[in-house]
Amino acid sequence: MTNNKQNAKKIWLPLIFATAISSGALMAEPNVTPLHLPPLPVSAAEAVPASDERFTALLAKLAQDFPSYSTAQVLVVDATAQTLILVENGQAVNEWVISTATNGLGSAKGSQQTPLGVHRVAKKFGDGAPLGTIFKARQNTGRVAQILLGADERSTADNVTTRILWLDGLEPGVNKGGNVDSYDRYIYIHGTDEEGRLGNPASHGCIRMRNADVIDLFNRVDEDTLVVITQKREG
Repeated sequence: MTNNKQNAKKIWLPLIFATAISSGALMAEPNVTPLHLPPLPVSAAEAVPASDERFTALLAKLAQDFPSYSTAQVLVVDATAQTLILVENGQAVNEWVISTATNGLGSAKGSQQTPLGVHRVAKKFGDGAPLGTIFKARQNTGRVAQILLGADERSTADNVTTRILWLDGLEPGVNKGGNVDSYDRYIYIHGTDEEGRLGNPASHGCIRMRNADVIDLFNRVDEDTLVVITQKREG
């Protein structure tokens, strides 16, 4: 009989304890602070970056003067620093080394200078062409250039390679119309076989880029993207 009572206690005591917990019969220890987990940090992907102040005034001016064009993506060619900057939603998201014209900056036909001012990407050529492909009059020749990496190496021709973004000026009298029309002057952003000269003025008016870089740019921007060519850094 004693054994039966002991066994009953072993069975019922855990049941009573469990029932007490579930019913709230066991009181919590006083002065115990509930556990609060700190909020999860916002990931970098979710954080909204502040606008790059270097381009705030420029983007506002473009939106005012060229309202039919988007400013979500803008290319800024800094002829002084010899760089091309991709600005997306007010932020500089990429920067590439370039070459503008050996003869400096200017818009006159026959000057072989790089024009200043606001342009748009009028047409794109070369999608899918192998890196280094040589183009003549925007046509794929089927030939691939030898890429020259030395600063003193010179190509036998002013080769346009890999990809072409043909620019159209948007400012009458500055880079559009008459004797200063960038489109009629065939001003391009394009690849070059003289990669070793990039970072210094070296072109005949166009904007030269590394071949891998111009593929990257080509894939990032669409026709009608605004391109601002300036001789000083913004900001």
